[in-house]
Amino acid sequence: MKDVLTDLGRRARLAQSDRELGFLLVNETLLLTPYRQAALWLSDGGVWTLSGVVQVDANVPYAQWLDAVCNYLQGLEGPSIRSLTASDLPPELAQEWAQWWPEHALWMRSTSSDTEGAAVFVREELWTDGEMAVAQEWQEVWWHAFAAKHKPSIASWRKVFTQVSDSLKLSIDLPWYQQRRYQVAGLVLAIVLWPVHLTVLAPGELVPAHPTVVRAPLEGVIDVFHVQPNQHVKAEQALFSFDEMVIQAKLEIGRQALATAETDYRQTTQLALTDAKFKPQLGVLAGKVEERRSDIDYLQEQLTRARVLAPQEGVVLMDDPSEWIGKPVNTGERILRIATLDDIEVEAWVSMADAITMENGDAVTLYLSASPLSPVSAKLRYMSHEAVQRPDGTFAYRVRATLEDKTNHRIGLKGTAKLQGGWVPLSFWVLRRPWATARAYLGW
Repeated sequence: MKDVLTDLGRRARLAQSDRELGFLLVNETLLLTPYRQAALWLSDGGVWTLSGVVQVDANVPYAQWLDAVCNYLQGLEGPSIRSLTASDLPPELAQEWAQWWPEHALWMRSTSSDTEGAAVFVREELWTDGEMAVAQEWQEVWWHAFAAKHKPSIASWRKVFTQVSDSLKLSIDLPWYQQRRYQVAGLVLAIVLWPVHLTVLAPGELVPAHPTVVRAPLEGVIDVFHVQPNQHVKAEQALFSFDEMVIQAKLEIGRQALATAETDYRQTTQLALTDAKFKPQLGVLAGKVEERRSDIDYLQEQLTRARVLAPQEGVVLMDDPSEWIGKPVNTGERILRIATLDDIEVEAWVSMADAITMENGDAVTLYLSASPLSPVSAKLRYMSHEAVQRPDGTFAYRVRATLEDKTNHRIGLKGTAKLQGGWVPLSFWVLRRPWATARAYLGW
């Protein structure tokens, strides 16, 4: 018998689920003591397992009667294991005993505080003291294993809620300030009204605060770039050049036109010395000469501006230069930016759903993806009043924040910015987004 009990205990410890343990209890306990039927009942699940049955149907009359019997026996005080007959039940339950069970039953209540339930074994013979002692040893081992595998159901949570409710009942022997109900209510109220900063998260990056924008000074085609992205340049250093062939051709044409205009003017001047009718034409021809000279001066200026120089010292901020080479650009089109290394600030894009009220000087913290352990602290400089469409098609409010201290992080690093607004109750901080979402869907 000892070997059988040891083997059953080992199988209980190796069981993979609570269902496997239930099958082991109602079917394999037969190795310890003979019985005709067995059942496992749980207070949070009703009739859990029946011997010889793969799946329990809770709607059949036998399962309903068995659940009523177990609920009644569970409410009685007494030892965890006891022998029963029909006389131990109330008349409304005892009258069906003979229909479902033989004369004697063995009731084994759970010995685990985590799980309430019982196992029932029935047979024709009376249970002896030795069999009950072995059964008690087996049930202690089995309930311990079952408590480790069984997950509480909704009924168990209801029991917990009931216990909590009972603990919050008023007591006439204690003053109001010592009543647990008022203490818990005060604690909950303090937590709900606890002041916290209203914060939102938004994508952010380090950007130049006051960059110098270099635009196309003329209309033409970019021929060559003299710098590369992120290159440090000095003032008056060449950045890029336009294709000068078209300007040179126009300049040569203009010079030829000027030479022709000057020749016509000299010939007409000589003719005017002998014939007065040519004198009125001198003014027109002189105007044409000046016009051609103005065209040449303009083209020479364009030729000078075709080589763009850096207006200040700094770092070149641009994309791949090869995308610009050979591309026609218009006058005023932005080509690149030049920024100084210590002129950096935080730029963030707050979505329309997270647009909170912020004042200049509010705290902004940028957690960089490349360096999450070294956040960048800044103070809000401005937040746009109108949402701007971003490249991904979404609308967001632009936020700029000035750094509190200098940083070693380079321009262009991205991360997540935390914007800190005013003080609000903790309940508002938690329920702000769910409340806004509910109002958007429900319309109230």
